[in-house]
Amino acid sequence: MTGPLRIAAPDGVAPAAAYSHVVLGTGRFVAVSGQLPLDEDGALVGEGDPAAQARQVFENLRRCLAAAGAGFDDVVKLTFFVTDMAHMPAVRAARDEHIAPDRLPAASAVQVAALVRPEFLMEIEAFAVVPE
Repeated sequence: MTGPLRIAAPDGVAPAAAYSHVVLGTGRFVAVSGQLPLDEDGALVGEGDPAAQARQVFENLRRCLAAAGAGFDDVVKLTFFVTDMAHMPAVRAARDEHIAPDRLPAASAVQVAALVRPEFLMEIEAFAVVPE
């Protein structure tokens, strides 16, 4: 298997439906800073629209990963920061457009009181391991 090896349910841990509990990989480590719903000119995409913001954030993640020679198949961990947990279905839908259900990375979702600007509904960071 190329890319990270995923172990979805270690013994003694409840099964996970939307992420993997453990992801192992060997290779070059890539850390992508939290991405925001900004287009290439720095303009907000999708004011008040979690689905549009999630799509832009995942597009930004895709571009950042590509710049490091990586792709979503190499992602081993995602962290979702949302201002309202009600935005998570939109985040998951955007994630599912980029990541196959059999390659779900480890993940954490955190509701925060605010992000760097009030119009941002989410910020997502990624960690990847690119095979050597």
